[in-house]
Amino acid sequence: MDFNRYQQAAIKTLQDPAPGTDPVVVPLLGLVGEVGSLATAYKKRLRDGPGLASGKQHMREELGDVLWYVAALAHRFDLNLEDVAAANLVKIGDRWRPTPAADRIVFDADFPEAERLPRQATLTFTLQQRDRDGRTVAVLTRDGTPCGDPLTDASHIDDDYRFHDIFHLAHAAVLGWSPVSRFLLGCKRKSDPKTDEAEDGGRAIAIEEGISALVFSYAARHGYFENIRHIDHEFIKTITSMTSHLEVSVLRSADWEQAIMTGYDAWRQLRVQGGGTVHLDLDEQTLMVEP
Repeated sequence: MDFNRYQQAAIKTLQDPAPGTDPVVVPLLGLVGEVGSLATAYKKRLRDGPGLASGKQHMREELGDVLWYVAALAHRFDLNLEDVAAANLVKIGDRWRPTPAADRIVFDADFPEAERLPRQATLTFTLQQRDRDGRTVAVLTRDGTPCGDPLTDASHIDDDYRFHDIFHLAHAAVLGWSPVSRFLLGCKRKSDPKTDEAEDGGRAIAIEEGISALVFSYAARHGYFENIRHIDHEFIKTITSMTSHLEVSVLRSADWEQAIMTGYDAWRQLRVQGGGTVHLDLDEQTLMVEP
């Protein structure tokens, strides 16, 4: 049975609400009650063991009641249950399935080689002590040439944010996108002024820097992702909203989560080692860190 047929059959048994009652209230409260009944049925399964003859049948019945109330609510909201189900599959696919390799877009494929993010590159993070003010800075170099300016934590707290360029390199590796990395590595797409301004320019750079700071604040409250591998969905939605007008918007929430975890895996190594050599590989979507 498909969802449309089920919904049409289910609403034939939907009772009219009492006069003056919001028609949504009864199926909404019914759904809450049935979810509670489902939890109770599972509690009995845990207590009595999965071998209980009626256990599976009980779960089947309770799930059916939940489904009926979902169909009733969809009807009350003038929604098509099949459309609801299809939209949900799109949502969870975006959230939990990274973009397949065959579907990945190389954003700079049509640009001169000098304006493309390097498919492979080796860079080095080195800590240096500044004599003038005593601050420790992180210096990023490629083949001995500095990439950008030396960075401090820019904070009252010594939290090693000085290594945060690794997050931009992770965006480049996993997403194939990073306006900051393009600036650091000297591969902005200047041959196309519109792309250079809209995708590689100051606004895009500020957005990526904002994402880096936002995620760092979140990560600090979650052990810098050392023991967790997933990020709150609403938090990821904030990031995708910030980048909704940029080329990276075609990628999925799952891609962002992978990029963030890749960056923090590398950042934690740099933090422990006090720097290191980073091997960037866009083809494999990896960052490898060595002492």
